[in-house]
Amino acid sequence: MKKQLAKPVFGVLSAMLSITAVQAQNAPKEPGINVSYMDTKVSPREDFFKYVNGTWLDKTDIPSDRTTWGSFNELIKRTDKDVMAVLKDASKNPKYKSNTDQGKAVNLFNTYLDSVGRNKRGIEPLKPYLKKIDAIKNIADVQKYLVEMEKEGGSGFFGIYIGADDKNSSKNSINLAPSQLGLPDKDYYTSDDKDSKEKREKYELHVARMLQFIGESPEKAKQSAAEILALEIELSKPRLTRVERRDNRLQYNPMTIAEIQKLTPAIKWNEYFAGLGITKVNEVIVSEPKYMTALQTVFTENKVNQWKEYLKWDLLNGASGQLSTDIDNARFDFYSKTLRGAVKQLPAEERALNVVNGTVGEALGKLYVEKLFPAEAKEKAQKMIQNVILAYKNRINSLTWMSPETKVKAIEKLNKITIKIGYPDKWKDYSALTIKGVAEGGTYFDNMKNLSKWEFKESVEKLSKPVDKTEWGMSPQTVNAYYNPSYNEIVFPAAILQPPFYNYQADEAVNYGGIGAVIGHEISHGFDDSGARYNAEGNLVDWWTENDLKQFTALGTDLANQYSALEPLPGVHVDGNFTLGENIGDLGGINAAYDGLQLYLKENGNPGLIDGFTPEQRFFISWATVWRTKSRDEAIKNQVKTDPHSPGMYRAYVPIQNVDAFYKAFDIKKGDKMYVEPEKRVKIW
Repeated sequence: MKKQLAKPVFGVLSAMLSITAVQAQNAPKEPGINVSYMDTKVSPREDFFKYVNGTWLDKTDIPSDRTTWGSFNELIKRTDKDVMAVLKDASKNPKYKSNTDQGKAVNLFNTYLDSVGRNKRGIEPLKPYLKKIDAIKNIADVQKYLVEMEKEGGSGFFGIYIGADDKNSSKNSINLAPSQLGLPDKDYYTSDDKDSKEKREKYELHVARMLQFIGESPEKAKQSAAEILALEIELSKPRLTRVERRDNRLQYNPMTIAEIQKLTPAIKWNEYFAGLGITKVNEVIVSEPKYMTALQTVFTENKVNQWKEYLKWDLLNGASGQLSTDIDNARFDFYSKTLRGAVKQLPAEERALNVVNGTVGEALGKLYVEKLFPAEAKEKAQKMIQNVILAYKNRINSLTWMSPETKVKAIEKLNKITIKIGYPDKWKDYSALTIKGVAEGGTYFDNMKNLSKWEFKESVEKLSKPVDKTEWGMSPQTVNAYYNPSYNEIVFPAAILQPPFYNYQADEAVNYGGIGAVIGHEISHGFDDSGARYNAEGNLVDWWTENDLKQFTALGTDLANQYSALEPLPGVHVDGNFTLGENIGDLGGINAAYDGLQLYLKENGNPGLIDGFTPEQRFFISWATVWRTKSRDEAIKNQVKTDPHSPGMYRAYVPIQNVDAFYKAFDIKKGDKMYVEPEKRVKIW
């Protein structure tokens, strides 16, 4: 029943070194560039993506339990296999009892897999909550229910999260935000395009199907589903659009309790926060005041029965993956099959592992790092990062569109970036968390409820403390990387430090085209259209001159227009404004990594041709290898509406079409399909 309301960090995916068992000294050599995946019958000047990945594309089918498949997915699957072995070893070790962090990870994994127990219990775990909803008679009862549920993962209408204040990143603040709805984006509720209308209709049928699991008749469930959809449409309209949500300035609206009371007077806000155990509330950051005002209209309508049906649906939907197999399968049918085109579920053990990684991931991460991540890995990665940062600094100093005044501020921010590699220096403390095993009477539902309570308590306790910037937002076994603007940090978990991103057996051109560009990508998030609004200390403070910001915005518009012209499916276009931050990340990352490679070659010498390719060619081939991907049509439709990353096939070649060195490396000339006129090439960082 967990509701995630916190602001996202900026990752290389929708989210390099010798760290795994398969990379041991005696392991077979893994090629830096797997030329057997290339299709050299295709000219790199005509279709670079197919030139690099054509044979792989022709011979590879998307696995039936995946909606997208490519380099990232292959690495995730390999890593999960390694992590699964670590987890199963821990489950056999008598020292990892239920009171240890590792024992808690094992218990959570095993209770997820206890399908017999989950099927036997059916909807029993929900009955106490359904009883509370049935007892609701007015808005005061709704408020009481929301307070109780906030401590257990949240419920409908709105919720809070606690995190670094955007204007003072050393201070933790309370944030008030809309709760999640059943469909993943506002467009699904409000757009009249064919796909959105079709998904709305199927969503309504799904809601009706699900409500029958909690005892509603088919007729009543159908009626309730229509009412729920109508309310969710109403709740979606005043929300920020997906593009607006990328601008944290719009979501930073500090208010007193008295001011919030004027927005939504139906809720007694002093009582609400007191009920959560938060007694000293001087200020709350309201992310969407327009929504909170519209919520007052909803509450004034006093449609109590509609509220109750909505809250029942929100409860059931949030817990559906924790209940019986038939309920879980119904959830999969809509959210994975209908929305993203999946054919079948991931194996149960992989789903269980995903839950562990996403909740108590650091408990398992300790073991993963101990077994599979050598100490020298950090040192090697740091050397490459410093080279890319130096290249980035040189690029900033060489910018023709930025004034010296702003360059000083940009380099100050670059110099103050915190770099985290591999795993935390201080591990998360799970000692106050109770996760029981099956033999102890533990259930997956109860364990997840305990997790939510523990997370809420930990969160509230942060209000009396300064922000702990040593915390990590991803576990070490996560194949991803991220930039956190409030911390001004770039973070590279251990699991992404593997091929194809980094291969210790390969030449540096391959590694700079892989992890080097990922490093540059994350650095660039500090300077994309969203991250650039934060200063060196991680505060939402404007550090730009008016003219520089005007030019930066114009360059961003040019890049957004490039991507908005892309049409992955007939009538389906990439939203260049929504994906702008990630696209700036890719463009800045590939430029900085290329320059970093040149610094390396100048110092260490040019190795010449390898596999018939120059270092520069191998650099760009490596980049396109990282974004080797295939996706189902429904997954593409969902991605362009919900994911701020452009589809992988475009990430493989669109950024480098703006890089002059790419043209030189492959002798691309006017008339070639890959050619973009010099004056139309976008150069930002």
